[in-house]
Amino acid sequence: MKIVSNLNFNGQCREAFERYAEVLGGKLTLVTFRDMPGSQVPEEWKDKIAHVWLQAGDQALMGCDVPPAYAEKSGGFSMTLHLKTDDETRRLFAALAEGGQVTVPLTPMSWSSCFGMLTDRFGTPWMLTTQAAQNAA
Repeated sequence: MKIVSNLNFNGQCREAFERYAEVLGGKLTLVTFRDMPGSQVPEEWKDKIAHVWLQAGDQALMGCDVPPAYAEKSGGFSMTLHLKTDDETRRLFAALAEGGQVTVPLTPMSWSSCFGMLTDRFGTPWMLTTQAAQNAA
C-alpha cells in the first residue's frame, strides 16, 4: 500500500506543482480538463489541472484544480517533509516559504535538531523536520 496526499487548488495547481517539482525534484504528469473527454467544466477551466502526479524518488504527491462549484475549504492537515540534514531542511524551508508565511521559524525541538512550519504562497501548510537516522520512521 502507498498513501498519497492530494492537494486541491482554485486554479493555481499547475503553478504550485511546477514549484513543488522545482523545490522537491521529481517528475510531473499533468492532465487538464481539456484532456478528459466529456469534462463538464466551463471553458475558462478547460486548461486547469484535473489531475497531477509528482513522483519524487519513491514518494508521490497528487493535486488538482477544483471547479468553484465543488470547492471546499481544506483544513486540519499539513504536508510534512522528514529530511536527513539540517542544511537540506533549511534549503527546502526557505524555498517553500518564498511568498508564503512562516508560522514557526526553524528551531531545534526535542525530536529534531531543525523543525519549522509555514504556509506556502499557494495556501498549502508545510512542516519540515530534520529526522535523525535513529528516529527515522
